[in-house]
Amino acid sequence: MSTKRSAGPLAGMKVLELSQIMAGPTAGMMLADLGADVIKVEKLPGGDDSRSYREPRVNGVSAPFMILNRNKRGIALDLKHPKGKEVLKRMAAGADVLTENYRKGTLEKLGVGYDTLSRLNPGLIYSSVSGYGRTGPWADKGGFDLIAQGFSGLMSITGEPGRPPAKSGNPVADINAGILQAMGIIAAYVHKLKTGEGQIVETSLMEAALQQTYWHAAIFFATGASGGPLGSSHVLTAPYQAFRTADGFINIGGANQSNWERITDVLGHPEWKSDPRFVDNNARMRNLTALVEAMEAVLIAHDRAHWIAAFDAAGVPAGPVHSIGEALTHPQVLARDMVVEVDHPKAGRTRAVGFPVKLHGTPAVAPKPAPALGEHTRAVLAEFGYTADEIDALIAEGVVRAD
Repeated sequence: MSTKRSAGPLAGMKVLELSQIMAGPTAGMMLADLGADVIKVEKLPGGDDSRSYREPRVNGVSAPFMILNRNKRGIALDLKHPKGKEVLKRMAAGADVLTENYRKGTLEKLGVGYDTLSRLNPGLIYSSVSGYGRTGPWADKGGFDLIAQGFSGLMSITGEPGRPPAKSGNPVADINAGILQAMGIIAAYVHKLKTGEGQIVETSLMEAALQQTYWHAAIFFATGASGGPLGSSHVLTAPYQAFRTADGFINIGGANQSNWERITDVLGHPEWKSDPRFVDNNARMRNLTALVEAMEAVLIAHDRAHWIAAFDAAGVPAGPVHSIGEALTHPQVLARDMVVEVDHPKAGRTRAVGFPVKLHGTPAVAPKPAPALGEHTRAVLAEFGYTADEIDALIAEGVVRAD
């Protein structure tokens, strides 16, 4: 990949991130990677809850916190203190964006909700991620990724048939909510640049999870059927799943008839093309168990590398089922800068997942380490007009912390 660096396409955008743990910090990191000045506003005394996760830690620093908070500056602020609220108001008056993931009404009760802050700054983009959104009968409920996966139906279609509901191995609702929040913020920022107008931008874990259900939603809307778990297989096409080989699993994507016919040739069974059980996609879906058994009886004879090479030669999409470690050390992943190195003053040289969108003219900024709690408090407050004596007084009163 190119080593070209830029200030990023969002240079000039100033973001106050009051969010913590995963969804909101994912959005903030994406904006920061694109050049926005993201100031992480952490609560006192302990900051973002992910700082306190026991394991894993690198030289005493939380690895989960580091991986989601690179390229941000940090200030630690007591929002329950009257002067802390005034600090936030002054900062919001000079910011483009504020993000938060508190339960509905929390910041309003503190006197720093959207109505208050937008009067000080009509151009403020106020963005929230909640459990279920700001409207509707469940608007006041809190939520976590697990709860959203269950509510959305995702858990009912995940896992193996006949087994209890399973959640995705990764917090898909949290991560997708962060991506959606970043997308919404950028759209609102474009509008602000044209008109000067701010607005509320909100999404929820529920909506982020529901967005993952397109195929199953199409089936439900058409037939009234909800479906159930299918393991790694596809709800609409076959063969399209993981298959066992001599040394592990591979995924084979026979998502159309031409790919299926190539698969039969690779496996040495061209007669399957006319086998009534497998002759077309509808037949293969009806006879999925027999199809998998027939294919695995052949695939088990060789290892993953053998079969992937054979399918590649035939033009059939196929790939290994990697462990996380195998994926993060694969040459293709490294070639795409999806693992980046970050020099942290306490943890040392660490690695993180890179920015997944490649802008060839204005690429993501060079990664900088996640902030220590209150690391940039003095510098940030000075930028918002506080004198050195005023900052010292705020520190002495416990309103802010400076590392």
